[in-house]
Amino acid sequence: MKYEEESFYALIHKQGISRRSFIKFCTLSAFSLGLGIDVVPQILHAFETKPRIPVIWLHGLECTCCSESFIRSGHPLVKDVILSMISLDYDETLMAASGWQAEKSLKETVENYKGKYLLAVEGNPPTKENGMFCIVGGKPFIEQLRWAAKDAKAVIAWGSCASNGCVQAAKPNPTGATPIHKIIQDKPIIRVPGCPPIAEVMTGIITYMVTFDRFPELDSQNRPKMFYSQRIHDKCYRRGHFDAGQFVEKWDDEGAKKGYCLYKVGCRGPTTYNACSTTRWNGGVSFPIQAGHGCIGCSEDGFWDNGPFYSRLSKIELLGVETDADTLGFSLLGAAGVGMAAHAVASGIFKKKREETSAADSLKDQKGKKDE
Repeated sequence: MKYEEESFYALIHKQGISRRSFIKFCTLSAFSLGLGIDVVPQILHAFETKPRIPVIWLHGLECTCCSESFIRSGHPLVKDVILSMISLDYDETLMAASGWQAEKSLKETVENYKGKYLLAVEGNPPTKENGMFCIVGGKPFIEQLRWAAKDAKAVIAWGSCASNGCVQAAKPNPTGATPIHKIIQDKPIIRVPGCPPIAEVMTGIITYMVTFDRFPELDSQNRPKMFYSQRIHDKCYRRGHFDAGQFVEKWDDEGAKKGYCLYKVGCRGPTTYNACSTTRWNGGVSFPIQAGHGCIGCSEDGFWDNGPFYSRLSKIELLGVETDADTLGFSLLGAAGVGMAAHAVASGIFKKKREETSAADSLKDQKGKKDE
Protein backbone atom coordinates (compact mmCIF):
# COMPACT_ATOMS: atom_id res chain seq x y z
CA MET A 1 0.00 0.00 0.00
CA LYS A 2 1.31 3.43 -0.92
CA TYR A 3 1.87 5.89 1.92
CA GLU A 4 -0.76 8.24 0.45
CA GLU A 5 -3.37 5.45 0.33
CA GLU A 6 -3.30 4.84 4.08
CA SER A 7 -6.05 6.48 6.10
CA PHE A 8 -5.47 9.08 8.79
CA TYR A 9 -6.46 6.60 11.52
CA ALA A 10 -4.15 3.90 10.18
CA LEU A 11 -1.21 6.26 10.38
CA ILE A 12 -1.86 7.61 13.87
CA HIS A 13 -2.57 4.07 15.12
CA LYS A 14 0.94 3.11 13.99
CA GLN A 15 2.24 6.06 15.98
CA GLY A 16 0.65 4.70 19.16
CA ILE A 17 -2.33 7.07 19.32
CA SER A 18 -5.20 5.44 21.25
CA ARG A 19 -8.73 5.01 19.93
CA ARG A 20 -9.95 7.26 22.73
CA SER A 21 -7.62 10.08 21.68
CA PHE A 22 -8.69 9.63 18.06
CA ILE A 23 -12.39 10.00 18.96
CA LYS A 24 -11.58 13.05 21.07
CA PHE A 25 -9.70 14.55 18.12
CA CYS A 26 -12.68 13.99 15.79
CA THR A 27 -15.09 15.49 18.32
CA LEU A 28 -12.96 18.61 18.74
CA SER A 29 -12.66 18.87 14.95
CA ALA A 30 -16.45 18.86 14.60
CA PHE A 31 -16.90 21.61 17.17
CA SER A 32 -14.07 23.71 15.77
CA LEU A 33 -15.94 23.70 12.45
CA GLY A 34 -19.21 24.61 14.15
CA LEU A 35 -20.83 21.38 12.94
CA GLY A 36 -22.00 19.89 16.23
CA ILE A 37 -21.98 16.42 17.77
CA ASP A 38 -24.14 14.85 15.03
CA VAL A 39 -21.31 15.12 12.52
CA VAL A 40 -18.72 13.30 14.66
CA PRO A 41 -19.60 9.83 13.24
CA GLN A 42 -19.04 11.15 9.71
CA ILE A 43 -15.63 12.54 10.65
CA LEU A 44 -14.73 9.26 12.34
CA HIS A 45 -15.72 7.28 9.26
CA ALA A 46 -13.86 9.59 6.91
CA PHE A 47 -10.62 9.49 8.89
CA GLU A 48 -10.87 5.72 9.30
CA THR A 49 -11.55 4.80 5.68
CA LYS A 50 -10.59 7.52 3.24
CA PRO A 51 -7.02 7.61 1.88
CA ARG A 52 -4.95 10.70 2.49
CA ILE A 53 -5.38 13.36 -0.20
CA PRO A 54 -2.22 14.32 -2.13
CA VAL A 55 -1.64 18.07 -1.93
CA ILE A 56 0.61 20.30 -4.02
CA TRP A 57 1.26 23.72 -2.45
CA LEU A 58 2.66 26.34 -4.82
CA HIS A 59 4.13 29.76 -4.02
CA GLY A 60 3.93 32.79 -6.30
CA LEU A 61 4.33 36.46 -5.43
CA GLU A 62 3.85 36.47 -1.65
CA CYS A 63 5.59 36.96 1.70
CA THR A 64 4.95 33.41 3.06
CA CYS A 65 2.68 34.78 5.81
CA CYS A 66 0.02 32.18 4.94
CA SER A 67 2.48 29.36 5.59
CA GLU A 68 3.62 31.07 8.78
CA SER A 69 0.02 31.21 9.95
CA PHE A 70 -0.74 27.63 8.86
CA ILE A 71 2.08 26.07 10.89
CA ARG A 72 0.74 27.74 14.05
CA SER A 73 -2.62 25.98 13.99
CA GLY A 74 -3.67 24.87 17.48
CA HIS A 75 -6.42 22.49 16.43
CA PRO A 76 -5.80 20.45 14.52
CA LEU A 77 -2.05 20.70 15.02
CA VAL A 78 -0.24 21.28 11.75
CA LYS A 79 1.88 18.17 12.27
CA ASP A 80 -1.30 16.08 12.25
CA VAL A 81 -2.50 17.80 9.09
CA ILE A 82 0.61 17.49 6.94
CA LEU A 83 1.89 14.17 8.30
CA SER A 84 -1.37 12.28 8.76
CA MET A 85 -4.52 13.97 7.38
CA ILE A 86 -3.10 14.86 3.96
CA SER A 87 -0.04 13.94 1.94
CA LEU A 88 1.80 17.21 1.38
CA ASP A 89 3.90 16.09 -1.57
CA TYR A 90 5.25 19.47 -2.63
CA ASP A 91 5.71 22.72 -0.76
CA GLU A 92 8.86 24.77 -1.31
CA THR A 93 8.66 26.16 2.23
CA LEU A 94 7.88 23.06 4.29
CA MET A 95 9.43 20.17 2.34
CA ALA A 96 12.89 18.83 3.11
CA ALA A 97 13.83 18.33 -0.54
CA SER A 98 15.09 21.10 -2.78
CA GLY A 99 16.28 21.59 -6.34
CA TRP A 100 15.78 18.68 -8.76
CA GLN A 101 14.49 16.41 -5.98
CA ALA A 102 11.68 18.81 -5.17
CA GLU A 103 10.78 19.23 -8.84
CA LYS A 104 10.79 15.44 -9.25
CA SER A 105 8.29 15.08 -6.39
CA LEU A 106 6.04 17.70 -7.99
CA LYS A 107 6.10 15.98 -11.37
CA GLU A 108 5.44 12.53 -9.92
CA THR A 109 2.44 13.75 -7.92
CA VAL A 110 0.87 15.40 -10.97
CA GLU A 111 1.43 12.32 -13.14
CA ASN A 112 0.44 9.65 -10.59
CA TYR A 113 -2.64 11.33 -9.11
CA LYS A 114 -4.35 13.03 -12.02
CA GLY A 115 -7.75 14.34 -10.98
CA LYS A 116 -7.13 13.34 -7.36
CA TYR A 117 -4.75 15.90 -5.87
CA LEU A 118 -5.60 19.27 -4.37
CA LEU A 119 -3.71 22.30 -5.58
CA ALA A 120 -3.11 24.89 -2.85
CA VAL A 121 -1.76 28.22 -4.06
CA GLU A 122 -0.15 30.88 -1.90
CA GLY A 123 0.60 34.10 -3.72
CA ASN A 124 -0.31 35.13 -7.24
CA PRO A 125 1.25 35.12 -10.70
CA PRO A 126 2.59 38.29 -12.34
CA THR A 127 1.32 38.55 -15.91
CA LYS A 128 3.40 41.40 -17.33
CA GLU A 129 6.71 40.81 -19.16
CA ASN A 130 5.60 37.21 -19.81
CA GLY A 131 5.54 36.47 -16.09
CA MET A 132 9.25 37.11 -15.63
CA PHE A 133 8.79 38.80 -12.24
CA CYS A 134 8.41 35.40 -10.55
CA ILE A 135 10.54 32.44 -11.65
CA VAL A 136 10.23 28.97 -10.06
CA GLY A 137 12.32 26.05 -11.23
CA GLY A 138 13.66 28.10 -14.14
CA LYS A 139 10.19 28.93 -15.51
CA PRO A 140 7.65 31.72 -14.94
CA PHE A 141 5.35 30.86 -12.04
CA ILE A 142 2.28 31.37 -14.21
CA GLU A 143 3.38 28.43 -16.37
CA GLN A 144 3.87 26.21 -13.32
CA LEU A 145 0.44 27.25 -12.01
CA ARG A 146 -1.39 26.42 -15.24
CA TRP A 147 0.42 23.11 -15.59
CA ALA A 148 -0.31 22.00 -12.02
CA ALA A 149 -3.94 23.17 -12.15
CA LYS A 150 -4.72 21.25 -15.34
CA ASP A 151 -5.13 17.86 -13.61
CA ALA A 152 -6.00 19.07 -10.11
CA LYS A 153 -9.22 17.99 -8.43
CA ALA A 154 -9.76 21.49 -7.03
CA VAL A 155 -7.82 24.62 -6.13
CA ILE A 156 -7.46 26.40 -2.79
CA ALA A 157 -6.46 30.07 -3.01
CA TRP A 158 -4.70 30.72 0.29
CA GLY A 159 -4.66 34.32 1.52
CA SER A 160 -5.43 37.65 -0.06
CA CYS A 161 -2.53 37.41 -2.53
CA ALA A 162 -4.10 34.39 -4.22
CA SER A 163 -7.71 35.46 -3.58
CA ASN A 164 -7.70 39.10 -4.65
CA GLY A 165 -4.14 40.21 -5.48
CA CYS A 166 -3.28 41.93 -2.17
CA VAL A 167 -0.42 44.45 -2.07
CA GLN A 168 1.19 43.15 -5.28
CA ALA A 169 -1.95 44.10 -7.20
CA ALA A 170 -2.31 47.50 -5.52
CA LYS A 171 -2.22 50.48 -7.87
CA PRO A 172 -0.33 50.86 -10.14
CA ASN A 173 0.33 47.08 -10.07
CA PRO A 174 3.61 47.21 -12.04
CA THR A 175 3.97 43.42 -12.35
CA GLY A 176 0.39 42.71 -13.39
CA ALA A 177 -0.19 40.57 -10.29
CA THR A 178 -3.47 38.69 -10.79
CA PRO A 179 -5.68 36.59 -8.46
CA ILE A 180 -5.78 32.84 -9.11
CA HIS A 181 -9.44 32.69 -10.16
CA LYS A 182 -8.76 35.07 -13.03
CA ILE A 183 -6.04 32.77 -14.37
CA ILE A 184 -7.56 29.34 -13.66
CA GLN A 185 -11.18 29.35 -14.77
CA ASP A 186 -11.93 25.70 -15.49
CA LYS A 187 -11.51 24.32 -11.95
CA PRO A 188 -13.51 24.71 -8.72
CA ILE A 189 -11.70 27.29 -6.57
CA ILE A 190 -12.24 28.13 -2.93
CA ARG A 191 -10.96 31.52 -1.86
CA VAL A 192 -9.59 31.89 1.69
CA PRO A 193 -8.65 35.58 1.95
CA GLY A 194 -6.75 37.29 4.74
CA CYS A 195 -3.24 38.61 5.12
CA PRO A 196 -2.78 35.96 6.33
CA PRO A 197 -5.86 33.80 6.96
CA ILE A 198 -6.34 32.53 10.52
CA ALA A 199 -4.47 29.25 11.09
CA GLU A 200 -7.54 27.35 12.31
CA VAL A 201 -9.52 28.60 9.32
CA MET A 202 -6.94 27.05 6.98
CA THR A 203 -6.74 23.71 8.79
CA GLY A 204 -10.49 23.74 9.37
CA ILE A 205 -11.16 23.94 5.64
CA ILE A 206 -8.78 21.04 5.00
CA THR A 207 -10.50 19.00 7.73
CA TYR A 208 -13.89 19.66 6.14
CA MET A 209 -12.70 18.68 2.67
CA VAL A 210 -11.04 15.50 3.94
CA THR A 211 -14.23 14.55 5.79
CA PHE A 212 -16.88 15.33 3.19
CA ASP A 213 -14.85 15.20 -0.03
CA ARG A 214 -16.23 18.56 -1.13
CA PHE A 215 -15.92 22.28 -0.50
CA PRO A 216 -17.88 23.74 2.42
CA GLU A 217 -20.79 25.99 1.46
CA LEU A 218 -19.45 29.07 -0.33
CA ASP A 219 -20.71 32.63 -0.67
CA SER A 220 -20.97 34.66 -3.88
CA GLN A 221 -17.21 35.28 -3.80
CA ASN A 222 -16.37 31.58 -3.31
CA ARG A 223 -15.41 32.09 0.33
CA PRO A 224 -16.44 29.44 2.91
CA LYS A 225 -19.53 30.70 4.73
CA MET A 226 -18.53 28.94 7.94
CA PHE A 227 -15.75 31.52 8.35
CA TYR A 228 -16.72 34.47 6.14
CA SER A 229 -20.49 34.85 6.55
CA GLN A 230 -20.35 37.57 9.20
CA ARG A 231 -18.63 40.91 9.53
CA ILE A 232 -15.98 41.27 12.21
CA HIS A 233 -18.17 44.11 13.50
CA ASP A 234 -21.08 41.72 14.13
CA LYS A 235 -19.30 39.79 16.89
CA CYS A 236 -16.78 42.40 18.01
CA TYR A 237 -16.63 42.84 21.78
CA ARG A 238 -16.45 46.63 21.21
CA ARG A 239 -19.74 46.61 19.29
CA GLY A 240 -21.61 47.93 22.32
CA HIS A 241 -19.46 51.08 22.28
CA PHE A 242 -20.21 51.55 18.57
CA ASP A 243 -23.95 51.36 19.24
CA ALA A 244 -23.55 53.76 22.16
CA GLY A 245 -21.67 56.28 20.06
CA GLN A 246 -18.52 55.86 22.15
CA PHE A 247 -15.44 56.15 19.91
CA VAL A 248 -11.70 56.54 20.10
CA GLU A 249 -11.13 59.97 18.55
CA LYS A 250 -7.34 59.80 18.49
CA TRP A 251 -4.73 57.32 19.61
CA ASP A 252 -4.10 57.12 23.33
CA ASP A 253 -7.02 59.37 24.26
CA GLU A 254 -9.34 58.55 27.14
CA GLY A 255 -11.62 56.55 24.84
CA ALA A 256 -8.73 54.37 23.76
CA LYS A 257 -7.85 53.66 27.37
CA LYS A 258 -11.46 52.67 28.07
CA GLY A 259 -11.60 50.32 25.09
CA TYR A 260 -14.06 52.34 23.00
CA CYS A 261 -14.86 51.54 19.37
CA LEU A 262 -12.04 52.14 16.88
CA TYR A 263 -14.24 53.01 13.89
CA LYS A 264 -13.30 56.70 13.80
CA VAL A 265 -9.58 55.87 13.68
CA GLY A 266 -9.97 53.66 10.65
CA CYS A 267 -11.34 50.29 11.80
CA ARG A 268 -12.79 48.38 8.82
CA GLY A 269 -14.66 45.89 11.00
CA PRO A 270 -18.11 47.10 9.81
CA THR A 271 -17.25 46.24 6.18
CA THR A 272 -14.97 43.20 6.58
CA TYR A 273 -16.11 39.59 6.50
CA ASN A 274 -13.85 37.26 8.50
CA ALA A 275 -13.72 35.13 11.66
CA CYS A 276 -11.23 37.28 13.58
CA SER A 277 -13.67 38.33 16.32
CA THR A 278 -14.85 34.74 16.91
CA THR A 279 -12.02 32.30 16.08
CA ARG A 280 -9.31 34.89 16.85
CA TRP A 281 -5.56 34.32 16.57
CA ASN A 282 -2.79 32.45 18.39
CA GLY A 283 -5.02 29.69 19.67
CA GLY A 284 -7.97 32.02 20.26
CA VAL A 285 -6.01 34.41 22.47
CA SER A 286 -6.64 37.72 20.72
CA PHE A 287 -7.15 39.62 17.46
CA PRO A 288 -6.04 43.08 16.25
CA ILE A 289 -9.02 45.01 17.66
CA GLN A 290 -8.54 43.36 21.06
CA ALA A 291 -4.90 44.43 20.92
CA GLY A 292 -5.99 48.04 20.39
CA HIS A 293 -5.56 48.38 16.63
CA GLY A 294 -8.43 48.68 14.19
CA CYS A 295 -9.14 46.08 11.52
CA ILE A 296 -7.51 47.01 8.18
CA GLY A 297 -9.92 44.87 6.15
CA CYS A 298 -7.20 42.56 4.85
CA SER A 299 -9.67 39.88 3.71
CA GLU A 300 -11.61 42.25 1.43
CA ASP A 301 -10.87 42.85 -2.24
CA GLY A 302 -8.57 45.79 -2.95
CA PHE A 303 -8.03 46.63 0.71
CA TRP A 304 -4.68 48.28 -0.06
CA ASP A 305 -6.43 50.79 -2.30
CA ASN A 306 -9.35 51.54 0.05
CA GLY A 307 -7.87 54.73 1.43
CA PRO A 308 -5.58 55.43 4.41
CA PHE A 309 -5.81 52.75 7.11
CA TYR A 310 -6.36 55.33 9.84
CA SER A 311 -9.20 57.25 8.20
CA ARG A 312 -12.74 55.98 8.41
CA LEU A 313 -14.27 54.90 5.15
CA SER A 314 -17.65 56.60 5.45
CA LYS A 315 -19.76 58.74 7.72
CA ILE A 316 -22.37 57.01 9.87
CA GLU A 317 -24.68 59.22 11.92
CA LEU A 318 -25.51 57.63 15.27
CA LEU A 319 -27.61 58.73 18.21
CA GLY A 320 -26.19 56.15 20.59
CA VAL A 321 -27.55 55.12 23.97
CA GLU A 322 -25.71 58.01 25.62
CA THR A 323 -27.86 60.59 23.79
CA ASP A 324 -29.86 62.75 26.21
CA ALA A 325 -33.68 62.75 26.25
CA ASP A 326 -34.04 66.21 24.67
CA THR A 327 -31.84 65.35 21.69
CA LEU A 328 -33.58 62.02 21.27
CA GLY A 329 -37.00 63.63 21.58
CA PHE A 330 -36.26 66.28 18.96
CA SER A 331 -34.83 63.65 16.64
CA LEU A 332 -37.89 61.46 16.97
CA LEU A 333 -40.15 64.49 16.58
CA GLY A 334 -38.28 65.45 13.42
CA ALA A 335 -38.65 61.93 12.06
CA ALA A 336 -42.34 61.95 12.92
CA GLY A 337 -42.75 65.33 11.20
CA VAL A 338 -41.09 64.02 8.06
CA GLY A 339 -43.40 61.01 8.14
CA MET A 340 -46.50 63.18 8.59
CA ALA A 341 -45.44 65.46 5.75
CA ALA A 342 -44.83 62.52 3.46
CA HIS A 343 -48.22 61.10 4.38
CA ALA A 344 -49.92 64.42 3.68
CA VAL A 345 -48.24 64.75 0.28
CA ALA A 346 -49.13 61.17 -0.63
CA SER A 347 -52.73 61.68 0.50
CA GLY A 348 -53.00 64.82 -1.60
CA ILE A 349 -51.69 63.02 -4.67
CA PHE A 350 -54.09 60.09 -4.23
CA LYS A 351 -57.01 62.46 -3.62
CA LYS A 352 -56.24 64.40 -6.78
CA LYS A 353 -55.99 61.17 -8.80
CA ARG A 354 -59.36 60.00 -7.44
CA GLU A 355 -60.95 63.33 -8.39
CA GLU A 356 -59.49 63.16 -11.92
CA THR A 357 -60.66 59.56 -12.33
CA SER A 358 -64.15 60.44 -11.08
CA ALA A 359 -64.39 63.37 -13.51
CA ALA A 360 -63.27 61.20 -16.43
CA ASP A 361 -65.87 58.54 -15.57
CA SER A 362 -68.58 61.21 -15.37
CA LEU A 363 -67.70 62.51 -18.85
CA LYS A 364 -67.84 58.97 -20.26
CA ASP A 365 -71.32 58.46 -18.77
CA GLN A 366 -72.59 61.72 -20.24
CA LYS A 367 -71.20 60.90 -23.67
CA GLY A 368 -72.83 57.46 -23.53
CA LYS A 369 -76.26 58.92 -22.75
CA LYS A 370 -75.90 61.47 -25.56
CA ASP A 371 -75.04 58.75 -28.10
CA GLU A 372 -78.18 56.82 -27.05
